Amino acid sequence: MKTYLTYGFYMALGSALLVLAVFFLGLHSDPTKLSLAQWVQGCGGLGIAIACIIFGTKARRAEVPVTEEFAYGSALGSGVMITLFAALFGIVTTYLYTAVINPNFTEVTMQAQAAAFEAKGVPTDKIEQIQKITAAMMKPPIQAAFGFVFGMLFGTIISLITAAFLKRAASDEPPAMA
Repeated sequence: MKTYLTYGFYMALGSALLVLAVFFLGLHSDPTKLSLAQWVQGCGGLGIAIACIIFGTKARRAEVPVTEEFAYGSALGSGVMITLFAALFGIVTTYLYTAVINPNFTEVTMQAQAAAFEAKGVPTDKIEQIQKITAAMMKPPIQAAFGFVFGMLFGTIISLITAAFLKRAASDEPPAMA
């Protein structure tokens, strides 16, 4: 359990630091820069998630004696547990970010969304209608809940893939003593 908690914390911390870096670079305060921020966060977050799941699963595998199998299910379970703790920590960091650190993030997001719809030629009344729904969905608790769900979804997908490479068959030989 400690391994899952540790690597889940690292994953959430890395993601939170990435969001703060993007914020301090001013990419979350300008609607025209929001797409760049999303791209940076997407790529960076994916890298952080993959690294933490791989290193955490390897750490968990190292705790299992080599004479015992660390099957696909064990590797998958490790990745999912790491993801679970990261997503739980992420609820707190997402809420703090959207409610305390950058409460204007919703406005910036909605401005960027309106500009994208205008560029596509969507009528103004339709844009206003969409923005009413978006405003209801962009409240900090709801964003934190969506962050949890999507974090679990993408973390599980990453875990499904990494588990195939991190499983280990049981060894017939006892470990060599140095």
